[in-house]
Amino acid sequence: MFRETEIYSLKKSPFELFGSDWAILTAKNAGGEINAMTISWGAMGVLWNKNVFFCFVRPTRHTFSFIESGSDVSLCFFDGKYKEALAYCGRVSGRDTEKIKASGLTPNEHGDGVYYSECSLALLGQKIYSEPLKEGSFWGIDPSEWYKNDFHTMYVCEIKRVLTKK
Repeated sequence: MFRETEIYSLKKSPFELFGSDWAILTAKNAGGEINAMTISWGAMGVLWNKNVFFCFVRPTRHTFSFIESGSDVSLCFFDGKYKEALAYCGRVSGRDTEKIKASGLTPNEHGDGVYYSECSLALLGQKIYSEPLKEGSFWGIDPSEWYKNDFHTMYVCEIKRVLTKK
């Protein structure tokens, strides 16, 4: 159903993928458990001669502890018909319920990465850098529009595998 492909063969821009398609960020902790959250902010590009994606997670999110304790992170993009499932994963915490199961999404493993049967694109990666955003580092925007002392941590993840539907 999925095939491994080259990052350079992707047809959609990161603006469309993050801005309108949304995504599920999934992390596997050191114990092999997974947790996921919906994201609509992020970036893709080349850094340190590696294909990477950037994702941003608040320390208050349950997924944060999973990302911090393990190295494997995946970013899965979905067609519009899955917006309800993605919205559910964004508003319900994995601390309180088995939200992936309750959302109706079907997780699968490929190597060390997790993807979903329902996604159209999966970027399986490994974190290579993280840094908390800092109030004094914003230029030209007022961070109080987005934050009340709960700044995201930025993660840079090397893309190890790209999966697309056949």
